[in-house]
Amino acid sequence: MNILILGGGGREHALAWAIRQNPKCDRLIVAPGNAGIAAIARCADLAITDGAAVAAFCDENAIDLVVIGPEAPLAAGVADALRETGISVFGPSRAAAMLEASKAFTKEICDAVGAPTAAWARFTDAAAARAHVARTGAPIVVKADGLAAGKGVTVAMTEAEAVAAIDAALGGAFGEAGASVVIEEFMQGEEASFFVLVDGETCLPVGTAQDHKRAGDGDTGPNTGGMGAYSPAPVMTDAIRAQVMDRIVRPTMAEMARRGTPFQGVLFAGLMIEGGEARLVEYNVRFGDPETQALMMRLGGQALDLIQACAEGRLAGMSVTWADDHAMTVVLAARGYPGDSAKGGVIGGLGGLPETSLQMMFHAGTAERDGAVVANGGRVLNATGRGATLAEARARAYALAEAVDWPDGFYRRDIGWRAL
Repeated sequence: MNILILGGGGREHALAWAIRQNPKCDRLIVAPGNAGIAAIARCADLAITDGAAVAAFCDENAIDLVVIGPEAPLAAGVADALRETGISVFGPSRAAAMLEASKAFTKEICDAVGAPTAAWARFTDAAAARAHVARTGAPIVVKADGLAAGKGVTVAMTEAEAVAAIDAALGGAFGEAGASVVIEEFMQGEEASFFVLVDGETCLPVGTAQDHKRAGDGDTGPNTGGMGAYSPAPVMTDAIRAQVMDRIVRPTMAEMARRGTPFQGVLFAGLMIEGGEARLVEYNVRFGDPETQALMMRLGGQALDLIQACAEGRLAGMSVTWADDHAMTVVLAARGYPGDSAKGGVIGGLGGLPETSLQMMFHAGTAERDGAVVANGGRVLNATGRGATLAEARARAYALAEAVDWPDGFYRRDIGWRAL
């Protein structure tokens, strides 16, 4: 098979690494890719949110399957454009991608099916939003309704923080994504990530993970796109997984089909768990980053078989083979992240790192310049380890992180602390 992956981050490097292990993968192209991906696949300069351009590229390169990594091409309808031309694609339609592209849309779906989630309200007027905060008090959560590249959520511990978040979003800080805000009840508990493949009818759970959103040790500092993750998540017991499938995932998928917009791709349910009960925090309609890096270390080559079956509507006959293992990924970010961070710093120490089924350094925001690997984003590297225990996986991940020579970078030292 000739396979095209859209995206250029750590998630896409992990997907490429896993897919490359499957003997069905003949030619692998990643657009735009990064310095790490270039070592295992051809990188292509392609406008990945332009459905017509992607379809033409697929025709020119005899692509059999397209795997869409990030949310932007999905929200732009790239999967629709590819399906219209008969190309097999892993990723939901533009209409189904509304589950991530609009937080208010997801809340409306939850209300329609009775799925447990936080109480909420949507506002386009700052004065009305501030009045709502004054009535409900803090802590409270303020979210830009649309796609804000993981930066549109504020967990406000004070009313002043909430008001500042409202003013920022409605004042244009996130562009069109912040034209409206969703204000939610603050939920207590432990967060977890649950990934389910859906082919329009069949729902197949494919893994659990726990992300670490705060920038600093001890879950301090600003929210980020994720500073590390591990899989599996112990909080996701068999009972919790069954509850989530029965009360949240399957009802949502049935409602999407009822509306004429069946979901096909991976559904990522972000959950809050307390007292043996799970509530939905949000949906994403693609694999999470950095959770994917840990998941792919555990799935290996079978990831392609599962992705292909999902794209072709054959999930009913599929199952996931899990080893009794653990994986952890540690994000190395540029100083200043999630705010402004410097690009262009040279990263040393990468050349001699192991690249095995137990240890991999996935590249996220990197580029090559004059023969050297340089930082080209906020989250730059993902040190990932696998082991028989989480402690073993942690040791392997941190051994990679510590081997990197990058004065402009930082990483959390306590990934996995809840489970360990």
